[in-house]
Amino acid sequence: VMRAARILLVLGACLPLAVSTSRAQFMIRTQGPAPLLTVTTATPGSEPAPVVNTGSRLRYRRALVITKVTVATVCPGQKFTLRLLAQNPSPGSAAGEVTLADGMPPRDLIVGIPAGFFQLGDCVLLYTAAPTFSQGNSTELGPDSHLVTFTLVAQ
Repeated sequence: VMRAARILLVLGACLPLAVSTSRAQFMIRTQGPAPLLTVTTATPGSEPAPVVNTGSRLRYRRALVITKVTVATVCPGQKFTLRLLAQNPSPGSAAGEVTLADGMPPRDLIVGIPAGFFQLGDCVLLYTAAPTFSQGNSTELGPDSHLVTFTLVAQ
């Protein structure tokens, strides 16, 4: 019997670059609702089918130095596998898919964002929930709730 594995994301953004107090402007932020991924299907004899969500975007403001975006998560008692990819970042380059794990140190998500005079950049956030049968199910174990933090830092 296949049971649903749910991964609830609560997205946040961390702003380590200085922002003028006279004119508060964002440096990095998420757009769109916090994704809710529910895995409900599996092929007999194989693992559950991964579920992908592309309903959120990441917007970032270019700085006067070359920058990158890092990602980290907090998910106490994490039980299920969750991956994240920055899809089509502009400007900058995706650093590859990141497996989000509770308490992980920040990992590169977008690199090589060129210096600019505060022009905007953005990308689609592609989340993939890929739990396995050995991880159990959320009906018995409860869902995972991630607080995902994006940070724009000098590269």
